[in-house]
Amino acid sequence: MLTFFEAVKRVLVGKPFASDRLRQRSLPRWLAMPVFSANAFSSVAYAPDEILLTLALAGVAAVAVSPWVGLAVIVVLLVVIASYRQGVRAYPTGGGDYEIAKRNLGPRAGATVASALMVDYVLTVAVSVSAAAQYLVALAPDLVDFRVSLAVAGVGILVLLNLRGSVGGARARAVPTYIFLAAVAGLCLTGLGQVLTGTLREAPSARFEIIPDPAFDAGLVGLAGALLVLRAFSAGAAALTGVEGPGSNVPSFQAPKGPNAASTLLVLGVVSAAMLAGVIYLANAARVHVVQNPAAQLLLDGRPVAAEYIQNPVLSQLASTVFSAGSVPFYLVVAATALILMLAGHAAFTAFPVLASILAADGYLPRQLSTRGDRLTFSNGILALGLGAAVLILIFRADVTALVQLYIVGVFVSFTVGQFGLIRHWSRHLRSTVDKSERWRMQKSRAINTLGFVLTAAVLVVVLVTKFEFGAWIALLAMAVLFVSMRGIKRHYDAVAEELAIDDAVRLRALPSRVHAVLLVSHVRKPVLRALAFARASRPSSLDAVIVDVDPEQTRRTLEDWERFEIPVPITVLASPYRDTITPILDYIRTLRSDAPRDLIVVYIPEYVVGKWWEQLVHNQTALRIKTRLHFVPGVMVASVPWQLASSDATQNFQNQK
Repeated sequence: MLTFFEAVKRVLVGKPFASDRLRQRSLPRWLAMPVFSANAFSSVAYAPDEILLTLALAGVAAVAVSPWVGLAVIVVLLVVIASYRQGVRAYPTGGGDYEIAKRNLGPRAGATVASALMVDYVLTVAVSVSAAAQYLVALAPDLVDFRVSLAVAGVGILVLLNLRGSVGGARARAVPTYIFLAAVAGLCLTGLGQVLTGTLREAPSARFEIIPDPAFDAGLVGLAGALLVLRAFSAGAAALTGVEGPGSNVPSFQAPKGPNAASTLLVLGVVSAAMLAGVIYLANAARVHVVQNPAAQLLLDGRPVAAEYIQNPVLSQLASTVFSAGSVPFYLVVAATALILMLAGHAAFTAFPVLASILAADGYLPRQLSTRGDRLTFSNGILALGLGAAVLILIFRADVTALVQLYIVGVFVSFTVGQFGLIRHWSRHLRSTVDKSERWRMQKSRAINTLGFVLTAAVLVVVLVTKFEFGAWIALLAMAVLFVSMRGIKRHYDAVAEELAIDDAVRLRALPSRVHAVLLVSHVRKPVLRALAFARASRPSSLDAVIVDVDPEQTRRTLEDWERFEIPVPITVLASPYRDTITPILDYIRTLRSDAPRDLIVVYIPEYVVGKWWEQLVHNQTALRIKTRLHFVPGVMVASVPWQLASSDATQNFQNQK
């Protein structure tokens, strides 16, 4: 019979899968592109918002700079795409920035990238699901008070689907991505046509007046204005999240894998750049206004906006402007956006557990993260990611803007270190390559990666300078904690491996001189007699029974029973003036060890096998504490002798009947 917890697990997760169901499919480019690019495409749902609301701190006039900020983000995006295409050529087996950094810069750099990626994946889920909750509120405004709950529920759904391994095949995941691309393309093309014909309406938020932050009364003039533009750029750089997806999954492409992955990256870059440019241009043309704090920054007819005002995201406002709110195209754009954001979260649930399993195999994380669960998924990694994302959502109240401040740091740390690793890769191979055409190709790749390194390093500095006080320090702290933890786990595993390695001294070490058996007794009952029988069957050199005198009356009855049943084993009473059971036993064992250091001591402990979970709480607790303490005593083995109670027999019979 299944236990209660096993039954719940079976309902939620499903029946286990056999190992032979684990296989990897090769995907054609038309399937691989939407599957591995959902995270990158989804950033168009929040990156333009972050640019606009950051610039809005300096007033309406500053928002007009948004197309230029978007253009700068697009330039960085295309350079990073070109750099990743070189990485695919260098490492056609996949592996991503972690593998590149570890191979070319050493384990410390690899651990740095790994910590950045893991923090980034947790934030990907938190940001994507929180943004999806925003778009659901745009569809159903009555849900505004449940936005945090919706986001946490979204994480829970992703956890369950990934634990079940039932998130659908590549085709099922490709369809929503293509629907989203078609919806955004239709929105941008229709909006552009309306701009050209002069029929584009103003966005619903265009009638609001934006109150500049007191620190930016002069607009974008001076150092403060320049820093605000850089801050808007660093916020918009969230559009680069997920672009590494195809390059990290090269083995999943159909042959030729490397060229197919490289061409997919090119399509990803062009489509992402076009969508970002189209959305920012239309938002500027329709005068979309989004701010960080609507109650304090927006005025309507000279008065603050109503307390119940709901600020919808940019894509939602554009859909209502171009197609009109409540129309079928409006619902299609908003629903497709919410769905692509959930797929972006799913992409992190695919990538994080795999990276964690690789790190566990390399010794940087606990080994449990490298094992697959009942449904052939890395269950422990999925649960860890879901828990981390849910905690962030609760702490930041599903506020996308607050979460994005943490988001981009890890992305550009991995970008920068990965690009530097590729520079080292090409430089090393150039020293041993003679063929001129091959050298020219490597030099070109190195030049592109050098440009990518310089640009991503510069963006990383901008991100750290402009976002540090707004939350980037939290991401850096999390990365530092992860880095230190991983290095500590690695040192521990290495030390244990060295300590347990077999050498000549171990192979030639003599066997124990004698085996001394010790039977722990509390009452003379059937479990004790069975443990005694097992101890005698092992034919030890000597066998003693011991009882701790915690209750003198109980000890007296036990000794009387020992004599009455004529048990042919001497029994020793251990004094315990402070009613402690464990310390007298440990002192007795240590005395035996000091008298005969080469003897092996085997301690036999009778234990009950129970059928109900609550019965475990009222049995075996003292035995558990004794075993735990004895495990730290060298030269001592513990033998647990089970005695099945009636409840365990009933449970076993029920299982056999099933």
